[in-house]
Amino acid sequence: MRMPVDSLHAGLRLRARLYARVRSFFAERDVLEIETPILSAAGNTDPNIESFTTRFSGHVDAGAPLRWLRTSSEFPQKRLLAAGIGDCYELGRVFRNGEAGRRHNPEFTMLEWYRVGWDHRRLIDETVELVRAALALVGKSADVQKYTYRELFRTALNLDPFAASDAELQAALGDVQIDAHGLWRDDWLDLLLTHRIQPTFPADRITVISDYPATQCALAKIRADDSPVAERFELYVGAQELANGYHELTDAAEQRARFERDNARRRQRGLIEVPIDARLLAALEQGMPDCAGVALGVERLLMAMLGTDDIRDVLAFAFADA
Repeated sequence: MRMPVDSLHAGLRLRARLYARVRSFFAERDVLEIETPILSAAGNTDPNIESFTTRFSGHVDAGAPLRWLRTSSEFPQKRLLAAGIGDCYELGRVFRNGEAGRRHNPEFTMLEWYRVGWDHRRLIDETVELVRAALALVGKSADVQKYTYRELFRTALNLDPFAASDAELQAALGDVQIDAHGLWRDDWLDLLLTHRIQPTFPADRITVISDYPATQCALAKIRADDSPVAERFELYVGAQELANGYHELTDAAEQRARFERDNARRRQRGLIEVPIDARLLAALEQGMPDCAGVALGVERLLMAMLGTDDIRDVLAFAFADA
């Protein structure tokens, strides 16, 4: 069912106000707004994300005909960082196939920004500041609670996620019924986070989790603690994940290895392999500055501002109506 017209109009006006606040937030901090391509000859190798593709019908000299719709603006932004652009952000549409429902739309808006010379901990504070500024537009405020990944699991489940056995992780799910076929250790950890821990986050709190297991590094640097950790964070408002950030990996050889591991996992799952972004690897070889970056889902932020758990309430037209 569609929202009442008055509510729809109010949601669209709030989105416009949020965009204006985001742009003023970064203008005040001298962070440059940029725009990067939506179509690319390379795709996202992450085995948990599926991309849309399209085919260019023009002259073959124009480039590879098979094009991937971006799932984020990360790769071209990093190429610009390597070229010396400095602090930058993009507010734009991204696309993920197979994700539609109350909390997902295949086409959505992502805010992604990078800070040169920062680590993930410093970027956490700026991300919290931006989210609080957005909530203030609708008269809301939120306390902040920060945990490391290990602290969170110990506090919520009395379980050490780095030391517990796979059997202990499975047992901690309790009455959550899951088909265990083909699941890896990180899958069990993700299930504990999403099914046992995340739903307990208070609605009026910003929760930040940092320093994930090294096996969940994605595109983050790994730090050699007693148990190696990925310098990564996620930010939640209530039980809703809003943002995912990294102290960014700058090593081209390690980045290539991670892309190749992703495609190996894709083969194991019977998924198609995705072309690796050779231009990003070349930029990393040229030298990308030490930096931290974060991607924030704008619709998720609007949902937190409006107090709704249905993404359709913050869209002009949901996927089924487009």
